Amino acid sequence: MNLKKILPIIAMLLVVFISGCNKDEDTYVYPEGTTSDPLANADGVSRNKVLTYTFKEAMDPSTVNSSTFTLNKGTNPVAGTVTYSGTTATFTPATNLEAGTKYTASITTGAKNLAGIPLSSSTEWNFTTAGSSSQLAVVNIGSAGNYVILAKTAINNIATSAITGDMGLSPAATSYVTGFSLTNATGYATAVQVTGKIYAADMVSPTPINLTTAVNNMNTGYNDAAGRPSPDFTELATGNIGGKTLTPGLYKWTNNVTVPADVTISGGANDVWIFQIAGNLTAGTAVKVILKDGAKAKNIFWQVAGTVTFGTTSHFEGIIMSKTSIILKTGASLNGRALAQTSVILDKNIVIQP
Repeated sequence: MNLKKILPIIAMLLVVFISGCNKDEDTYVYPEGTTSDPLANADGVSRNKVLTYTFKEAMDPSTVNSSTFTLNKGTNPVAGTVTYSGTTATFTPATNLEAGTKYTASITTGAKNLAGIPLSSSTEWNFTTAGSSSQLAVVNIGSAGNYVILAKTAINNIATSAITGDMGLSPAATSYVTGFSLTNATGYATAVQVTGKIYAADMVSPTPINLTTAVNNMNTGYNDAAGRPSPDFTELATGNIGGKTLTPGLYKWTNNVTVPADVTISGGANDVWIFQIAGNLTAGTAVKVILKDGAKAKNIFWQVAGTVTFGTTSHFEGIIMSKTSIILKTGASLNGRALAQTSVILDKNIVIQP
């Protein structure tokens, strides 16, 4: 056997074998991540955001925890809960993040795969939350604010109600205000159930033009509320806000919002809340919206693309701006305004302007 001929072949085979081992090490020895949510350097991140980080392979769940997956505001750690499932780690902050603030998320090399091998290096990424530390501006509803109830097609009262404030209907005529036993006057009407005046589009001047202006202002206010950008909170509780405490800010949902249990709106007398709802808003029976810490109904705006329904004996607070109808079921009450682009339906209700 000629060793001079065999040795080069053996050396070449060793190189191939070692290269294969190194390649295997690069692929498998050091687990890596693939993506984060929010992405690095993202702006306008929702203040109720739940962070996720996805790995290329399954990890040892015991090593993906609050020590290896962290969130910081500057040098201050943010309290939260870490969970792991499949290949995805999740960090859920204990409280809502602050508005307009930069945060840093980290995954350390303490995270290991199922073979006990750590990440090749720690990963860190930044993002900035939506909103601003400055006060949210109120929605300007113009002369629509002269009415506690304003609608376009009808105001129907099924049974005796108690309304405090003026009511307006346009372009529909007086005949579409029902259930109030109206007493006509010049340019307006009165009713025992209304502490205020009732106006409709077919009454004498200047009522028609005043109502046209108010309805236009109502539409403008609705569009203003619907168009506010960079919500502080998106899809909060997937639309089920029962039991929640809502701090000042801009909220957005792309579907229905339900209130099956009492909800608290907490903030100062000058704080503002705007709720953008792409579907319906429904409050359950006897549910209450509770104001806390000086919050004012006049600064709370519910912009609803669908139907608004307040359950029997429920109580709501704020300016209700519906693209369609507002329905108050038997005994429901509202401290605010009902501004509907179709109809308002009442049944033994108390409605008081804020």
